[in-house]
Amino acid sequence: MSEQSAERRGGFVRDNALSLFFGAIFLLALVGQAFSGWQEYNNQQVADGLSTISLGSFLTSATFGVDVVENWQSEYLQFLLYIWATVWLIQHGSPESKTPGDEGLETTADQKLGSSPLVGSPKWAKAGSWRLGVFSNSLVLLIALT
Repeated sequence: MSEQSAERRGGFVRDNALSLFFGAIFLLALVGQAFSGWQEYNNQQVADGLSTISLGSFLTSATFGVDVVENWQSEYLQFLLYIWATVWLIQHGSPESKTPGDEGLETTADQKLGSSPLVGSPKWAKAGSWRLGVFSNSLVLLIALT
């Protein structure tokens, strides 16, 4: 294997960081929802004078299924997290991510901002100060504010 291809290859975790990150968050949220939903369901059953159910029965119930679907419909939060995370994480071969090895903060010249914009760059990309900060985070801000 050549030295260049060895440098380019980052390893499974590095090359799939974005998928692993969101997969872990999904599983943690699902496990948390399963246990908290089960406890809430059984508390309601006791309050109504009914019998409680096992975790396995709850996981196969329509109540759990509906709750999972409703929670994962909160698209704005998911997109906000996705946009933010793709700035900091990499995914080998993903068009949304930086090339492995090129991740991290870039200079304003590399990003064509501030004193180094392209001829057709937006005015706020050329402006600097707080306007550059707003422009640089405009997608995250837009999703967060909607």
